[in-house]
Amino acid sequence: MRNTLTWRAILTGIVTAAALAVPQAPAQAAPDPGKISQTVRAELDKDGKATFWVRMKGTADLAAARRAATKRAKSELVYEAKTERARTSQAGLVKLLDSQDADYSSYWIVNAVRVTADAKLAAAISELPEVDRIDPVSVVSLPKPVAGRAEAKAGAVEWNVDRIGAPRVWSELGDRGEGIVVASIDSGVQYDHPDLAASYRGRNPDGSYTHDYNWFDPARVCPSAAPCDNNGHGTHVMGTMAGANGIGVAPGVRWIAAKGCEVNTCTDASLLAAGQWVLAPTDLNGRNPRPDLAPDIVNNSWGGNGYDPWYVETVQAWIAAGIFPAFANGNEGPACRTSGSPGQYAISYSAGGFDVNNVLYARSSKGEGQDGEIKPNIAAPAVNVRSSVPGDGYDSYTGTSMASPHVAATVALIWSAAPRLQGDVAATRPLLDSTAIDVSDTSCGGTAADNNVWGEGRLDAYAAVQAAPDEGLGELRGTVTAAGAPVPGVTVKVTGPLARSVVTGQDGTYTIPRLLPGEYALTAEKFGYDRATATAAVTAEQVTTADVTLTRQPAGTVSGTVTTAGTPEPGATVAATGTPVSAVTDAAGRYTMTLPAGTYTLTVTPVSRCSSGSSVQVTVDGDVVRDVELPLRGDGFGYTCRSGAQPYVAGTEKLALTGDDEAVQVTLPFAVPFYGTGQAKAWISTNGFVSFATDRIVTGSNGGLPTTGTPNNAVYPYWDDLKVDAEAGVYTGVVGAAPHRQYVVEWRNVNFYSDTGQRVSFSALLGEDGSVSFRYKDIESERDQGSSATVGIENAAGTDALLYSYEEAALSTGQGLTFTASRHGLVTGVVTDANDGQPLAGASVKLGDVASFTTGADGSFFGQVPAGDHDVVVSKEHYGTFTSRSRSRPAR
Repeated sequence: MRNTLTWRAILTGIVTAAALAVPQAPAQAAPDPGKISQTVRAELDKDGKATFWVRMKGTADLAAARRAATKRAKSELVYEAKTERARTSQAGLVKLLDSQDADYSSYWIVNAVRVTADAKLAAAISELPEVDRIDPVSVVSLPKPVAGRAEAKAGAVEWNVDRIGAPRVWSELGDRGEGIVVASIDSGVQYDHPDLAASYRGRNPDGSYTHDYNWFDPARVCPSAAPCDNNGHGTHVMGTMAGANGIGVAPGVRWIAAKGCEVNTCTDASLLAAGQWVLAPTDLNGRNPRPDLAPDIVNNSWGGNGYDPWYVETVQAWIAAGIFPAFANGNEGPACRTSGSPGQYAISYSAGGFDVNNVLYARSSKGEGQDGEIKPNIAAPAVNVRSSVPGDGYDSYTGTSMASPHVAATVALIWSAAPRLQGDVAATRPLLDSTAIDVSDTSCGGTAADNNVWGEGRLDAYAAVQAAPDEGLGELRGTVTAAGAPVPGVTVKVTGPLARSVVTGQDGTYTIPRLLPGEYALTAEKFGYDRATATAAVTAEQVTTADVTLTRQPAGTVSGTVTTAGTPEPGATVAATGTPVSAVTDAAGRYTMTLPAGTYTLTVTPVSRCSSGSSVQVTVDGDVVRDVELPLRGDGFGYTCRSGAQPYVAGTEKLALTGDDEAVQVTLPFAVPFYGTGQAKAWISTNGFVSFATDRIVTGSNGGLPTTGTPNNAVYPYWDDLKVDAEAGVYTGVVGAAPHRQYVVEWRNVNFYSDTGQRVSFSALLGEDGSVSFRYKDIESERDQGSSATVGIENAAGTDALLYSYEEAALSTGQGLTFTASRHGLVTGVVTDANDGQPLAGASVKLGDVASFTTGADGSFFGQVPAGDHDVVVSKEHYGTFTSRSRSRPAR
């Protein structure tokens, strides 16, 4: 099953320095034994070296940043003060480390250096008077998340988005978070997820991406420079903040992200590096920091148990820089005094959680926090929250990790509506507090209006935005036309005292409300038109009009038919790469699109997972016809697949197979060719797969294909952690006539081990002609559709496979999926004794150098071999050798 980050990463042993000291030359006195923690001492004694944190004395003075009027000035002043303090106070330490060629990384946001050294160097470091102490590093494994189920939507949006009133903010107040940048420190983000791609700050107008200053992977975990999410949690959290199509609270924001958590762990080094990057984003090499590109808000759906001030300096720096710090409060309830750090810091704004019935999430952590602070600060939706996950899919998760992004996105809505508040954290918190819906529960202390269970109450985004002051602002309106006609879908950007971007409606009009007074420059852009500019002066409490005229570029029509193996491919997307233009093929595989004159690459992406995508070039200098033939997806052996509507095939004989993680071996009624070998027996598992392996394998922990880990040599119609209870059953049977008989294995009405309320039915058909087919019915929820299952086939060594889907909602009722070895044919025969005509067992049969068989007790042999003509050599001791010629044809 998928390991998904939950809300917490327990990090201990890091305490901020408070004493101020000026760097001095190394003292000659003996080192203070109290400077080096006992944990570090023990590691040095055991291994001879250790990795540890060197904490320097003193902190930077951020008073100037707090007094600054603009957010940009705040960020730049914090960066200057922090880096200068680190540079001067760490100078002596860095000189010592360089002289010893030590491995170290310097941090400025907490004035600390991470060092790997031996005991002698550690002692020398501790002698430096500017060193406060030496602390251990911390790494914690992350537990599995609480799986959720999909709740009914509220119209076109998810229940949680509707519950806090976000759609009313969009429709009634014209505010979707425009002009605000949100950041996330988490497991990463799938940046090109359909509901996140458009709002990623790294996405350029032409559809290309620039990841510098928009993405940070401090541990270099991702396989490339592009953002990744090898866990799923970060993509889900970002979807709740910025996702399109009803999953996100503030779909008009732009987002950036830092990967503070590696795979299943969050190290203190990565979290501190991420916190530092948020304040001053860098290029992909970690260089050339730009505090002017710092986000407005940062969400942190992670934390640790109990009070630990190790991250206080980081949060203080964010606030001084005008960055709102949103945190999850933790999942350690229902006991009181379970709030986690950094959420329980007085300066952090933390969220508890509730469900669709407005009932507190049972495990939502409760205060009090630092110095008796009421915690959580507020409560937001946290149970069965549906959002984006890697693989272009969606899933429902539960935890206060899901609550915090609702708060972060609400702040984005407030600051978009009231730009004078942007960067003013202290003035924003009361808006959230005063507009929350009170819930009285003093069981953990506090008052009816503000308690350690619900905080100020349930988040109300609509009320908070309504309460935000918007006096002294102006509005800009206009119409974009070309040749006298309105042009919809034009991106209008304004820069000046504020930066905003909107898209014209069907009537070509645009409206940009809530602008600070001043001079603005406008640009209007749409693919297929020349770029146009204009200027406008916005006045307080007035509406300013600025119309723009575009000129259309010469264009032509590109059309054609998309096929796979000669068959029309309906539903395929044909996109002109680097442009916003795309089309979807109709039932006959036809498409048409209009493009300006020029040369383009057409990228074709089929709906069918059995077809491979393809790219072709086309030059437009008028109307052009360009047909595209897509290749079938295939594995190394030659298996390809076909997917489409097919009748469901059920078994007839019920097996004595029930329970969880169970399997039974059956003797097949006929030999089944599979990856070149005839199979006579099979293990049928309750967990939705059939294995031809010798040993019994029952694991419900599904994974991707291929993998050398067990199970192997198997077909996987629906590999998941399933259970066969009294209402379910596994049935077998035989359908068809020789030589195309199929052995049916049906899992009927089985349920999920982790969610007994959902049931699914599917079957596998193993053909004597070498085909493998899957059929599905009762597919209703996303879970039924395969969001936690593996579907495909795999060879005996786990080195070759055809994976149809892995933890993706890719299945539907009435669907059929058939695998055939398209480059192989079926070879069968019987070897007999020429003297008496009796079957000859144990004879060796070789087909050139591609395959060899040994005849069974009835003298027969069969298997899959590459299509073509092959020399057949039959031999047996005491019988001599017989040579013949055989032809195998590809499977159809």
